[in-house]
Amino acid sequence: MDKRTTHDEVIAELSSGMTIGIGGWGSRRKPMSLVRAIAQSSLDDLTIVSFGGPDVGLLCATGKVKKVVYGFVSLDSIPLEPHFRAARQSGSIEIMELDEGMMQWGLYAASIRVPFLPTRAGLGSDVMTMNPELKTVRSPYDDGEELVAMPAIKLDAALIHMNRADEAGNGRCMGPDLYFDDLFCGAAAKRFMSCEELVDEGEIIEPDISRLLTDYVIEAQLGAHFTECPPDYPRDEAFQKRYAASAKNPEAWAAFRERYVDVGSHEEYLAVVAEDAQDAEAQS
Repeated sequence: MDKRTTHDEVIAELSSGMTIGIGGWGSRRKPMSLVRAIAQSSLDDLTIVSFGGPDVGLLCATGKVKKVVYGFVSLDSIPLEPHFRAARQSGSIEIMELDEGMMQWGLYAASIRVPFLPTRAGLGSDVMTMNPELKTVRSPYDDGEELVAMPAIKLDAALIHMNRADEAGNGRCMGPDLYFDDLFCGAAAKRFMSCEELVDEGEIIEPDISRLLTDYVIEAQLGAHFTECPPDYPRDEAFQKRYAASAKNPEAWAAFRERYVDVGSHEEYLAVVAEDAQDAEAQS
């Protein structure tokens, strides 16, 4: 089965009001070409579930987000994601702030189709205060222990990025950590996987992401830029600093958005990034 598609066709499969999970971790292997496609679209009122980085910040800054469900939102080398912080502090978005393990457990519950899973994570912390909708359950066994009933985090769609993939939808992560991309796909009704390179079917013998967990595949070289995607490329720290600086004031954001977000296709974005790199090299 040929699952290849395009960024435009991905957007056509999504709709406003959806709950969308985004794989990766902080500023690491985020499906940024797909995130920019959403930022350029008419989609809005989205709930974003993420171990967040610039995916969350960019969608908040472009007004696409109603709610964020997260364990953290960071740029890694820049601890606080500035556009998310601005949205959080202004109260323009709703939030569900979770312990990282609780969020993992919620995705896992959705992936195995159970309504909740018990956990000790969150007990005795402000997670329960911040999320009064969370409930506890008591063990039915002799211990009688009280536990948090972490609800399943069901997703309408999941977006992930892999180093390699084939047209059948098998994905290979060549970096040090898959993070929880498999759980995002398992928890979602529709699963979109971008990749650095499409390879021939049969080259991926033991996939990190099985074709059973994907519906669509998009080839997007540098599709995770400006986040890292090892071993293919490191984080573009200079670009990330430029992105973070765009949160300083509306004028800075408008200039950044015009040049890098509303630029057009992924290929046009890469052309602008390459032009910037050439200018920087010429000036050095």
